[in-house]
Amino acid sequence: MSGESTTSKARGLEMLGIDRRAGTYWNLPTPILYEHAIRRGEGIVAHLGPLVVATGQHTGRSPNDRFVVEEPSSRDDIWWGPFNRPISEAHFEHAWGRMRSFLADRDLYVQDCYGGADPRFRLPVRVVTEYAWHSLFARNMLIREFDEEALSAFRPEFTVIAAPNFRADPASDGTRSGTCILINLARRLVLIGGTEYAGEVKKSIFSILNYLLPPRGVLSMHCSANYGDDRDDVALFFGLSGTGKTTLSTTPGRTLIGDDEHGWGDDGVFNFEGGCYAKAIRLRKESEPEIHEATRRFGTVLENVAIDPVGRRLDLDSAAKTENTRASYPITHIPSADPWGVGGHPRHIFFLTYDAFGVLPPIARLSAEQAMFHYLTGYTSKVAGTEVGISEPVVTFSPCFGGPFLPRRPREYARLLGEKMERHDVRCWLINTGINGGPHGVGRRIPLSITRALVDAVLEGRLDDATTREDRAFRLGRLESCPGVAPETLDPRASWGDPAAYDRAAADLTARFEENQRQFTPA
Repeated sequence: MSGESTTSKARGLEMLGIDRRAGTYWNLPTPILYEHAIRRGEGIVAHLGPLVVATGQHTGRSPNDRFVVEEPSSRDDIWWGPFNRPISEAHFEHAWGRMRSFLADRDLYVQDCYGGADPRFRLPVRVVTEYAWHSLFARNMLIREFDEEALSAFRPEFTVIAAPNFRADPASDGTRSGTCILINLARRLVLIGGTEYAGEVKKSIFSILNYLLPPRGVLSMHCSANYGDDRDDVALFFGLSGTGKTTLSTTPGRTLIGDDEHGWGDDGVFNFEGGCYAKAIRLRKESEPEIHEATRRFGTVLENVAIDPVGRRLDLDSAAKTENTRASYPITHIPSADPWGVGGHPRHIFFLTYDAFGVLPPIARLSAEQAMFHYLTGYTSKVAGTEVGISEPVVTFSPCFGGPFLPRRPREYARLLGEKMERHDVRCWLINTGINGGPHGVGRRIPLSITRALVDAVLEGRLDDATTREDRAFRLGRLESCPGVAPETLDPRASWGDPAAYDRAAADLTARFEENQRQFTPA
């Protein structure tokens, strides 16, 4: 049965070679994990019940410390480069041996869960953590198994181990620093050390699914998803962190499937997760009521959110620790969410970009060819706090709007997307949730109300026959009108006080697009 246990009920850790001289706690429910986290000084309870934790120096992902083991079974399939840095099997084994010794005297928390709501494709995952709150995070973010008999018979196909207090040794372990995220596809094992940022756990599992599912005909996607009156009215929102995936998919009148990671198979779309991981900075009840309410619920984990130590009231406006404050909560905290996490085939796809240049329009309709261009380009600006060292928006090109999490080559995912869009007659749109009226520091972020109005107009069919003006530089069709939106808002050049300055900025970004595109052009 689930609950507190000792080493006599190790039930599987010995298969990993982890000796146990301390406690092992299996599938603890939320209230007991709260008790452990508080007793161990890992966090405090805020007003109305969320658990507030701090992640120390790592308040975002550490992409430069992420490595994939170079081994025969997967070597030829991996897209080697800055997102998938190779590490030798020998170095991995050395780090793993040191981590096993480190874990022997540590209390460990285990959650047995699944990645993937579709039973045909779900991945049984065991998450082993040094911290109780990391176990709660895994319980929130993955799909739970509530049946006690199924839990007793659970056999993981992948294991993720998060040990924040373990420090890698670059000299002997082959890492860049004391922080490490090591993915071994052959051993079906992920080692995370030297960072308390829980997002590394979920993104490691996402990377694994991105490797396993495409050969089975399932497109793995860094996107949110919702549906309208029925499950056949699905919309997908692709984008990197901070571009609005969670916000735009959690909207009145539509049902949330999931806010970040999905698969698209022969029967439709399915969520990879059982929870949401929303940015909490400057949340407003008026504009995002469901997410705002979720930050004030028992079971929610708040990362790096400021709190009054006496009254225990939250200050969501504070970026004292980071701009990347986060809320992790089970998807059932969102009243409009689909508890099954499934939908039909998409009717509309939105590519979300935060354009810090301020030159892209708030909305553009994409042809099939244009959609492939922007999917492979994945242009956006990384938003402050989502990665270590990012304090202001940084222009980036992330293939498939999820380059850091793609083990395989981008064209494999693009081929699947193109095939599925053609088969199901999907319309595709580019949405700029970034700057309008000038570059970053001069212009202003496009109001959420305008973005919502544009998306709603698409979903309601009011833009099906709207006229567009072709923009060859950025390969898109800019809409010339939308009911309820001023024409100058839709035309980025008209929104600038200095049209010549706009032309210079547009030329600069166009050059960057062209330079980036060369990697996808056959020699």
